[in-house]
Amino acid sequence: MIRAFLVDDEPLALERLTRMLEGTGRVQIAGSQTDPVDAVESVRAVRPDVLFLDIHMPDLSGFDLLRRLTDPPLVIFTTAYDQHALDAFQANSVDYLLKPIEPAHLDRALTKAERLLGHPSADAAALIERLRAALHPSPERWLSRIGSRSGDKTEFVEIRHITHFFARDRLTYAAAGPRKLVVDQTITQLAQKLDPNRFVQIHRNAIVNVDSIQELHALFGGRMMARLKDQERTELEVSRDRVKSLKQILGV
Repeated sequence: MIRAFLVDDEPLALERLTRMLEGTGRVQIAGSQTDPVDAVESVRAVRPDVLFLDIHMPDLSGFDLLRRLTDPPLVIFTTAYDQHALDAFQANSVDYLLKPIEPAHLDRALTKAERLLGHPSADAAALIERLRAALHPSPERWLSRIGSRSGDKTEFVEIRHITHFFARDRLTYAAAGPRKLVVDQTITQLAQKLDPNRFVQIHRNAIVNVDSIQELHALFGGRMMARLKDQERTELEVSRDRVKSLKQILGV
C-alpha cells in the first residue's frame, strides 16, 4: 500500500483528496498539511512514498517546498492551474492532476506510482534522482553573468556585481549599484539558477546577495528587514518563512 502525504492550502480540497484516496483502498494517509512551510519538516519526518502536492500556495509554492527537501519522494502535483503542467513534468513528477480531480485520473496516477515503487532499483530511483538534480543544480550550472536586453542591444552583467533581484509591475530587475536592469527571468526561475550559498530568496518578490547585507532588523509577525550596503541603503523585507534560511546562511 502506498504511504502518502498531502499538502494543499485549501482545507476543502485536502479533505476531498483524502476521501478519494482512502476510498481507493490503495493508499495509507501518513499525514497532511495546509501550511506549506510547516509541511517541509513534516515530510522530512514522515518520509512518505508519494507526496501529493499543490503548486500555487501562499509564502511557499509547491516547487519551493520541493527545493527544501534534499531527499524528495515521488511527487504527484495537484492544482487548478494547468499552465503549471509543463513545469511540473519538467520537475519529473509521477503525474499531474488538475482540480477538480477526476477518479479515473487519480487511478491512473496511483497505478503509475505503484509501478515505480515496485521497481525501486530502476524507474523510481532514476525519477527521484532526476527530481533531486533538477531542484538542486550542480555548481557548474549556477549563473555567472546575466543579460539585460534593451531594444536590439543585450548588456551582460557579472552576477557578483548584483546586490539583489526584485520583481515589480510584472518585471524582474537586477540591481547593480544604482543601476536597475530588466532581466527576462522570473524570481522563481532565478532562484533555481543562482548559487544558494551566495543568493537567497527572502521574499516571493526578492532575492538578495548575502555579501551585500549590512544589517538585519526584526519586524512584526516574525518578519525581518535586510538593509544593504549599497549607496541607496536599500531595505528589503524578509518574509517569515524565509528568515531561518537567511540566518543560517549568514551564520546568525
